[in-house]
Amino acid sequence: MNSVLTLPQTLDEQLCFALYSTSHAMTKAYKPLLDKLSLTYPQYLAMLVLWERDDLAVKDIAARLDLDSATVTPILKRLEALGYVERVRSAADERVVFVRLTADGAALKDTARTVPADLFCAMQQTPEFLVRLRSDLKRLHDALSASTDR
Repeated sequence: MNSVLTLPQTLDEQLCFALYSTSHAMTKAYKPLLDKLSLTYPQYLAMLVLWERDDLAVKDIAARLDLDSATVTPILKRLEALGYVERVRSAADERVVFVRLTADGAALKDTARTVPADLFCAMQQTPEFLVRLRSDLKRLHDALSASTDR
């Protein structure tokens, strides 16, 4: 017997709203943790990218965050004003700007090490559930990206 998919009609039935409101709640949960680091959530994401691999072009940071360079540039400028990164134009191509951690930016990684554990406690879920959820969300992201990249 085939089951009939009932299309969502109300706000609470919409997957997009569940994702949106969860994203908002996640950002809100991060706020007090990141306030201690004097970082916003987008700045924290940019720092995570640089802590994984330093000395990246702005376009590479933007690609890693699934954003465009025009969105990432103001975030990086604010991180530079905080003294966590420096932006340096390429000698080979002045259109390319590289971003490098400063000593303070590299040191901030040690201070930020507690953030994932603190957030894990706030989520009150099992590690297995969260790993599966992240995997499912990545699969959904990839499918949506593929459908919009045509």
